[in-house]
Amino acid sequence: MLEKQSVSDQHIIDCLNNYYGMSVAILTCLPLGADADASVYKAQTHENLAYFVKLKRGQLHHDIGITIQLLLHDAGIQQIISLIKTKQGQISQSLDGYTLFVYPFIAGKDGFAQNLTNNQWITLGKALRQVHDLVLPPSMRAQIKRETYSPKWREVVRSVYLRIETEEFGDSTARQLSAFMKTHQATIQRLVERAERLSFVLKEQSLPFVLCHSDIHAGNVLIGDNGLLYLVDWDAPTLAPKERDLMFIGGGVANVWNNHHEEELFYQGYGKTDINKAALAYYRHERIVEDIADYCQQLLFTTDGGDDRSEMFKQFTDMFEPRGVVEIAFKTDVDV
Repeated sequence: MLEKQSVSDQHIIDCLNNYYGMSVAILTCLPLGADADASVYKAQTHENLAYFVKLKRGQLHHDIGITIQLLLHDAGIQQIISLIKTKQGQISQSLDGYTLFVYPFIAGKDGFAQNLTNNQWITLGKALRQVHDLVLPPSMRAQIKRETYSPKWREVVRSVYLRIETEEFGDSTARQLSAFMKTHQATIQRLVERAERLSFVLKEQSLPFVLCHSDIHAGNVLIGDNGLLYLVDWDAPTLAPKERDLMFIGGGVANVWNNHHEEELFYQGYGKTDINKAALAYYRHERIVEDIADYCQQLLFTTDGGDDRSEMFKQFTDMFEPRGVVEIAFKTDVDV
C-alpha cells in the first residue's frame, strides 16, 4: 500500500462539499495503485452515495489523460468511466499543490483479484479495438506522448550493475535484491540487449501509431460487481504501435493473463489484425527492463516503503518464475 498524500482528510472533504456540492460523511483511503504521487479514496455522502476520488500531486491545469477519457466516453465506449465535474463545470479542482478528480464509485475488483469470464475477455477485446481505432483531432495528437523507443530504462539497469559491484547495502531487502541481480545477471542482460536490438528494428520499420492506454494490465481493468468491465487509470496515454497495449494480453504481468485460451477470447472481440512480432517482443522485454529499473531504484537506493519492501521484492522475483513475464518474453522473441 502506498502512503497517503499530505493533504488531510478533512481538507479533501471540505473541497468535495464546497466545489462538488456533496455532503461527504466518510472518506476512506484505498490501498490501490502504484503511483507514489497519487492517492485514491472512497467518499460516501450522508445520502449514501459513493464517489471515487483521486488526488494527484501537482497543479494539472491540462491533464491529457483526463481529456482522453472524456473523448473516449463521448465516443460511446461504454467501458470508460465518466468524470464528474465541479459545480463550475471544471474537470478537476486544485487543492494545496494537488489536483483532485472525482468519478462515480463502482464496486468491484480488478483483474488481479478476479478472473475475467469468457464474455468479459471478448468485451475487453472490443473495447481496446475501439480505443485503437479512434481518430484523434490533430490538435490532440500533438499533445500526447509519442513512442520513441527510448533507452532510458536500459541505461538505468546497466548503471545498477555498476553500483552493486562496489556498493554494500545495509537494508536486508536491498541485500537480497543485489544478490538476486547478480545471480540472474545473464538473464537480465539478455532482456536489456534484446530490447535494445528490437528498438532499432522498430525504428527502421516506422509502424503506424494508434492511441494506446500503455499500461492495460489486469490491475487497470475493473470488473464491477454488476458484471460490467471498465478500463481505468489513463495517466499515460501514448501514441504507439498497437502492440504497446496488446503485449499485455498473454504477457503474464503479475503471473496472470498468461493463458492461451484467454488470448483467443480477447481476439474474438478485438477482431482480425496483423501482429508485428518484433513489436510484441520489444514491448514485453522493455516492460520487464522498466520494472527492474523501477524496483531497483525503490529497493536498492532508498529505504522507503516500510513493510511493503518485502512484498515488492517478492513481486520482483515473481517475474522470473515459470509462466512469468520473463519466460513469456523470451518465447515471444523466438520467431522474430
